[in-house]
Amino acid sequence: MTRFGYCLCGSVTFELLGSSRWVGHCHCASCRRATGAGVVTFIGHPNGAWRWTGAPPSSYASSPGTLRYFCPVCGASVAYGSSREPGETHFHAALLDDPGSIIPTDDFHADERLGWIAPGQRDPA
Repeated sequence: MTRFGYCLCGSVTFELLGSSRWVGHCHCASCRRATGAGVVTFIGHPNGAWRWTGAPPSSYASSPGTLRYFCPVCGASVAYGSSREPGETHFHAALLDDPGSIIPTDDFHADERLGWIAPGQRDPA
């Protein structure tokens, strides 16, 4: 299986080959600030099984050992990598061509969940 994704302007594109390791929602303050969203849904995909297919993203070291990737044209956040999770990169699920085709099963940093997002609620809208 191959999944395709792209940023807001379509400059940064990527493909994920094969199965992802996990799909889950992150509630941490760092991810919220990086994206401007109350909850960020990521796909943990093994390194070596994905590639950038368009313009390469820019990166920002948001903390030691952590890189956040974003489009240098439109500024959209596209992925996250950390030395705490070696061997995988975390892509934004909402950027997939068909984000409705995946089912998140995990919640990360639930202790940082915003009070206006109920436990188990996936989208505050």
